[in-house]
Amino acid sequence: MIRSIQAAQRLDSRGNPTVQVDLTIDRGKSDTKDNKPSVYGGKGVKTAVQNVEKVIAPALIKSGLRVDTDQKKIDALLKHLDGTKNKSKLGANAILGISMACARAGAAYLDIPLYEFLRQESGAKKPYVMPVPFFNVLNGGVHSGNKLAFQETMIAPVGATSITEAVRMGSEVYQQLKKVIVKKFGPAAAGVGDEGGFAPPISQPHEALELLTEAVADCGYSDKVKFAIDPASSEFFRDGKYDLGFKGSTSDDRTPKQLRELYHSLLEKYPIVLLEDPFAESDWDNWTEFNKECEVELVGDDLLVTNTEYVQEANDKKACDSMLLKINQIGTITEAIAAANLAYSFNWSVFVSHRSGETLDDFIADLAVGLRAGHLKSGAPCRGERVAKYNRLLDIEADLRAKGEISLYASTQFRVAHKI
Repeated sequence: MIRSIQAAQRLDSRGNPTVQVDLTIDRGKSDTKDNKPSVYGGKGVKTAVQNVEKVIAPALIKSGLRVDTDQKKIDALLKHLDGTKNKSKLGANAILGISMACARAGAAYLDIPLYEFLRQESGAKKPYVMPVPFFNVLNGGVHSGNKLAFQETMIAPVGATSITEAVRMGSEVYQQLKKVIVKKFGPAAAGVGDEGGFAPPISQPHEALELLTEAVADCGYSDKVKFAIDPASSEFFRDGKYDLGFKGSTSDDRTPKQLRELYHSLLEKYPIVLLEDPFAESDWDNWTEFNKECEVELVGDDLLVTNTEYVQEANDKKACDSMLLKINQIGTITEAIAAANLAYSFNWSVFVSHRSGETLDDFIADLAVGLRAGHLKSGAPCRGERVAKYNRLLDIEADLRAKGEISLYASTQFRVAHKI
């Protein structure tokens, strides 16, 4: 039974307020932090904190719902208490904090790992599949101060044989990338962006990919490490065109057709295995057109916002074949699982993701394993709030080995991990 719920305002990785929830049951205490950042200066989260303690907590405690068996009912109650489509009354950050805390408490009550609790909630089969980590090692877009329009350029150690090896490979490439950048641009260019990736003075996507190519080759991993890109193109979509120079003094407008051609040229030249948000969230026609001939995983983030309605629409329009899963976008664990399972029913992939403003909470690592998602991104192998997720995956793998449990590494099958 739930005994008490308390909330507090704490800081995320950008120094912005977020919600921390402490939930106590009759077998111990569960603590979690919401991942939705909010800015000071009138945009703090004290209202959400009050909503937790004065509205949600009394109703949830009175309900008598159990954390070990009633996650779906708890999340349904949270939605009912809010009563709005976008959880604007009580705040998605407050609701998510409670939902995550209940999942952790449920796992604790049953004396099972969180990933196993989430596996049971989702209906995923065994054996466990450890996800491929997609490390965002070069930052651009609104996450850095350079002129690179594309927000994330990632490396994915698909050729590793375990999470342990994959994290080591990612770290080695990251450290070598720093050396390559310092050699080309000087020590001042080795600063990092919001997600821990380097932000050297480059402006074109091929420059980023060339840096990665050199660093990966230097490490001897050219056949084992692939690339991924998240342009976050809604950020530079203006009047029907895409301005790749939006961070500089002069524009570099591309028509949607020209942008499609750019992506195709990059896919032909570099070992890219995943492309996220290549077009703006409102540009459905070009999503659909590009998807007709895209041979790599095409992920919708801003397009889908982890919402089953948009996932259904995207499938109907054949706009993409993968959903980025951010639990903060939808607000409860049950809804996030439902969105993932709907995506799976369409034979899509599910790509679990952190937020650009993050905390040390490692919930999404367990979620990726519990859902058999096959791949996860949590920034660079740098900065505590990013590394916490990768370290948790290492802990899970070690835990499974200690128990003699069979687990697989998704490797090159990261797109279909839920089926292997």
